[in-house]
Amino acid sequence: MLERETRESTLERRDDEIQEMLLLAARLKEAHGGDLDDAAIVAVSEATGAPVDYVRLALRSVEVKRKASFLQRIRGTFLALEPDVRRFVASGWLACGGGFFWAAGLTLGDRTSLFGIGMLVATLAALWNCSIANDRKTAAISGAIYGGLLFVMGSVFTTLFSLIASRGEFVSSGFLIAFLAGGALLGGSAKRIVSRNLTKVGIQDANVERQELLRQLVELQDKLRSGEQSLAFLSIDVVGSTRMKERADALAVEFTFNEYHQYVENVVRRNGGQVHSTAGDGITAAFERPEQAFRAARALQSGLIELNTHRNKLGTPIKLRIGLHHGTVVAPTGEVQSVNFAHVIDIAAHLQKVCPEGGVAVSDTALGLIPNGASLVGSERIQVQNVRGTIWLPRSAPNSEGPATPPPIPPRV
Repeated sequence: MLERETRESTLERRDDEIQEMLLLAARLKEAHGGDLDDAAIVAVSEATGAPVDYVRLALRSVEVKRKASFLQRIRGTFLALEPDVRRFVASGWLACGGGFFWAAGLTLGDRTSLFGIGMLVATLAALWNCSIANDRKTAAISGAIYGGLLFVMGSVFTTLFSLIASRGEFVSSGFLIAFLAGGALLGGSAKRIVSRNLTKVGIQDANVERQELLRQLVELQDKLRSGEQSLAFLSIDVVGSTRMKERADALAVEFTFNEYHQYVENVVRRNGGQVHSTAGDGITAAFERPEQAFRAARALQSGLIELNTHRNKLGTPIKLRIGLHHGTVVAPTGEVQSVNFAHVIDIAAHLQKVCPEGGVAVSDTALGLIPNGASLVGSERIQVQNVRGTIWLPRSAPNSEGPATPPPIPPRV
């Protein structure tokens, strides 16, 4: 069970990394006046270590997340196809266009040469499509597809236009073989000519382009992750604070909770941490190491006796729930306070919500990094948001009926 959860978590992280890299690649290509292509997809594959086919599938979900238009979704689906299949599909669509112009000029007349120009453009585009194929075999097949479908679609459109114009001009089916052979020959020749003259016609070699894009992706990724840190977070909350405030005087509430915030900040600072954020009565604190966070959490719970006895003016003791989790966050400015959204903070908050009063819920991730953590924490287990943890509870809890009193001081001997 645990292995499956770990594997699923790893796949989710890989998906996020692939999608992040695809978006970066799209922005890089757009900045240089291009679109995502095979070179970009292969570069993302090499940068993330994921198979090329896996990246192609991830490309579709990226287009959906970006709320792409209908044409962008078609483009995403087209790019997700294998390179050879894309050449074949493009040849088919160009053949449909060329067949339309050919038939229109043949049956409806072409006094302005408009239809002839349209067919010429379709044919040149088909030759270009063949020239950028991976090899001559794919180029020849693409050319054959264009030639064969050009004949078929030309015949279909000729029939339709002839019925509309009441003219009976049809093309003999015997030309189909000639079109197939001619298309294959022209496609293979186009690939051979372009491959020999890439630099002369201003086309960058695919391998060179992929390496350059890969370099830019890695540089961008390093910059984005320059503020990456591994930190432990405490999520601290007062149990039943709303009810406590309703029953108490406003000035007593303000004084008590100001003292409470000062108390938490002092304990956190003494244990090597810093307050990340506050929201109402909830406080989030960050530490470099989980053992610091755990030490601070225990000090917060045990020190409540003094706080409730001398500085609590509400008549009801303050009781805390604390969640502890460890993970990686990205601080753009290098300061912990600049972390706005982080999964590790969310998990700490979820752990805090299921933690019993007076306890500390420690995730397994954080527990594994605390020296002798298994013996220090306890044995009560919990699970929330697919994260498992252990509950630490003090040996004695404060009296819940009123402000706690400090233990008696033993007489001096």
